Amino acid sequence: MRQTLTIDPAEIARQLTLCDQVRALLDRRPGQKTAFVDTYGCQQNEADSERLRGYLARMGYTFTDSEEGADLVLMNTCAIREHAEHRVFGNVGALLHTKRRHPDQLICLCGCMARQDHVAQRLRQSFPHVDLVFGPQLLWQFPQLLLEKLTTGKRVYATDDVPGAVAEGIPVVRQSTLKAWVSIMYGCNNFCTYCIVPYVRGRERSRRPEDILAEVRQLAQAGYKDITLLGQNVNSYGKDLGLDIDFAWLLEQVNAIPGDFLIRFMTSHPKDAGTRLFDAMARCEKVAPVLHLPFQSGSSRVLRAMNRKYTREGYLALVEELRARIPDIVLTSDVIVGFPGETQEDFEETMSLIETVRYDALFTFIFSPRHGTPAEKLPDPMPKEQKSANFQRLLARQNEISGEKHRAYVGKTYRCLVDGQGGDGKLTARTAGGRLVHLDADPACIGTWQQVRITDSSTWALFGELAE
Repeated sequence: MRQTLTIDPAEIARQLTLCDQVRALLDRRPGQKTAFVDTYGCQQNEADSERLRGYLARMGYTFTDSEEGADLVLMNTCAIREHAEHRVFGNVGALLHTKRRHPDQLICLCGCMARQDHVAQRLRQSFPHVDLVFGPQLLWQFPQLLLEKLTTGKRVYATDDVPGAVAEGIPVVRQSTLKAWVSIMYGCNNFCTYCIVPYVRGRERSRRPEDILAEVRQLAQAGYKDITLLGQNVNSYGKDLGLDIDFAWLLEQVNAIPGDFLIRFMTSHPKDAGTRLFDAMARCEKVAPVLHLPFQSGSSRVLRAMNRKYTREGYLALVEELRARIPDIVLTSDVIVGFPGETQEDFEETMSLIETVRYDALFTFIFSPRHGTPAEKLPDPMPKEQKSANFQRLLARQNEISGEKHRAYVGKTYRCLVDGQGGDGKLTARTAGGRLVHLDADPACIGTWQQVRITDSSTWALFGELAE
């Protein structure tokens, strides 16, 4: 069993001391120093950015919502799809103009893209205005890397393939006072043939349960009302710790923490989900009745080519077992259209699966080859036009299903967390199942639980009013 490497607390204390050294350097320059943190991709990246902001705040930076005029720009990148990479490169290129207007601006790029050799090489050769590049495994060393840049004046590239670790004690600046991300593990061991994550984020490594529970307890005491446990595959939690615990056990421990909050989690891999998880969800009153369970394809043949380690029949059996235990579960999923070698018959199996399961929502993608993954080299005879037509057909049918599911909410009352205000003046709220509700109510309701009567619906959202 691979042992999880934990960074010595003394090393994190040293990083905090280096933050203070950075602050002393910045204090010699006139004016308040500002930082813009631009996050791409998944919730794990959002959680990582909150720790990067924690370090930056310790260094004396305040935060701005634009790269224009910022003293430091930090781009936390995503490598899941080709479109995300193109977007990042486009935005990095545009920063050349902001840096010309502000020559002392520091431009840093981190996250999953930074761990890909071809990306690092392109940045080094074609984007000389980028000052610092580092991968997600070295996030905990950000102060050391930034101080090296500031003291030497040289570009710093920390993109070597180093083992992933768990680092506790990094300061956090959260983006919300209501909702919080809590990473319970990092990395992935599954090696789906289309996915770059195991290569850029490393192998699975779990945080110690006492550290997770201490973080959730602190959030509950601070009044957070919606807490999401994060991992590439939360159902693998604990396998590397050598303890007799698993994710279902962790859910029960988090559920026992005092406080009026909901527990969410993502993502679950179907090969590891099952009775223990579903029973824990049903027993724990704080666990939200929602599950994101990616199926990716309705064809067992394609699932085998994807190295997903389950079949269509096994997935459908899981859904049946889940709904037997939690009848009102909100079920969402991911699906890839046009995986290399997918036939029209395979795609029809995907269509029939969504008809059978009837998801509340789907996150749909056309296959995007990732450099360095096995799927990149697979033969792919289906024309792009056919893939696009299939994608649009799936999207249209799922939108119909989502609209039908949402219409069933009308006339009913739900306990919702009022979490913000939209540009139209309406408040936004979420049901326990995560459905968005647009609400006419006093802004004083923001941050509170309210009973909301649903009055109307659309494909994407619900509309409601406060119940008397």
